[in-house]
Amino acid sequence: MFYYYDPTYIFVIIAVIITMIVQGYMTSTFSKYERVESKSGLTASEACRVILDRSNITNVSIGHVSGNLTDHYAPTKKELNLSDTTYNSRSIAAIGVAAHEAGHAIQDNTNMILLSIQMRLVPVVNFASRLSIPVFFIGFILGILDMIQFGIILFSATLVYQLITLPIEFNASGNAIRTLREYNIMDESELYAVKKVLTAAALTYVAAAASTVLQILRFVILMNGRSRRR
Repeated sequence: MFYYYDPTYIFVIIAVIITMIVQGYMTSTFSKYERVESKSGLTASEACRVILDRSNITNVSIGHVSGNLTDHYAPTKKELNLSDTTYNSRSIAAIGVAAHEAGHAIQDNTNMILLSIQMRLVPVVNFASRLSIPVFFIGFILGILDMIQFGIILFSATLVYQLITLPIEFNASGNAIRTLREYNIMDESELYAVKKVLTAAALTYVAAAASTVLQILRFVILMNGRSRRR
């Protein structure tokens, strides 16, 4: 059994631990401020509509999607979808999340270059990520170094996508804080709480990128070990 021991699996364990810690922090932060109702009395969907209207964005619809924190903006459909935990909630946390998604709509409306690049990369990254693991391990089993390297390159497309996503998410959060303040939806004490919620959410993207880096490092170590045994 020791022959099959893979010491690089420690990178997988570290990645899982990082993800669990960050996800736990995100959940606890959201739960804390989910219990605090906004002074505006607006629901998250109403606050979102205010932001879009005041930003002169009239071609984006606000929809309701099932799930917990499954909120997202779909640029190609011009749809801003709010989850069960967000749509009708009047909490500071929910309004912050909705404002963040409205921040993505603002990016789209202003033709943010990174957002356009991200949209174009989606099908490429999806294809590369599905193909990367089979290519890597087939190459690893057969001892074909070029195939192993190609698998790593394909997998690295995910990291490129994640690195592009990070500034997009931080910018959307910045838009959320700015519009909530500028349109008098929240006061400074409420915005402090929103910043904490959005920072916790942003950390999930950082954790995902860190996990991908660890996986790439693992693959490189496995490749080097395999090449020495050739």
